[in-house]
Amino acid sequence: AAALPRLVCASSVALVVWAGFCSAVCVEVPSETEAVQGTHMKLLCISCMKREEVTASTVVEWFYRPEGGKDEPIYEYRKMNHEFPSRFSGRLQWNGSKDMQDVSITVLNVTLNDSGIYTCNITREFEFEIHRPLFTSSRKIHLTVVEEAGEDFTSVISEIMMYILLVFLTLWLLIEMVYCYRKVSKAEEAAQESATDYLAIPSENKENCAVPVEE
Repeated sequence: AAALPRLVCASSVALVVWAGFCSAVCVEVPSETEAVQGTHMKLLCISCMKREEVTASTVVEWFYRPEGGKDEPIYEYRKMNHEFPSRFSGRLQWNGSKDMQDVSITVLNVTLNDSGIYTCNITREFEFEIHRPLFTSSRKIHLTVVEEAGEDFTSVISEIMMYILLVFLTLWLLIEMVYCYRKVSKAEEAAQESATDYLAIPSENKENCAVPVEE
């Protein structure tokens, strides 16, 4: 009877692990929105498909819109890669996956003028036996290019925690020092009171307090 709960627990764990392996590995993760001047920036665009939808013809279109401007085509994938003449000429690199669920591109050597809105349009024509439906989706990335990298949020939190710990340890040390000082002071006061009381006893009483020595 005691082994039954263990068996149920083990079966549950195995079921969770099996479900994790069988689940789709595609996750639609948003792209980063800040790049540092002179670095490479990957514009992440992921559009997941279900298992029964894997067989499809995919067309990917990338557009760029500067602040206050209009959308202009910069890159296209239609069975082959095509880069449009633009400010990005020679600086765009395809980073899509073979199953066409990840259709990202990378901007090489980004500049401050590359800030703006990037749009990723995906059009899929599914190849079913009876009909060929179309599916469209769009992703927008508001990219900001800065001259220098800002301080990482994790490092800021770590630094704050370090200062808090340092202050806590300092306060704890001060409390311990005050406690020890008071303890020593009380011990000295008690010793002085004992010595004062002893000196206040008359000499004859002191002699009576002496223990007689037997011959």
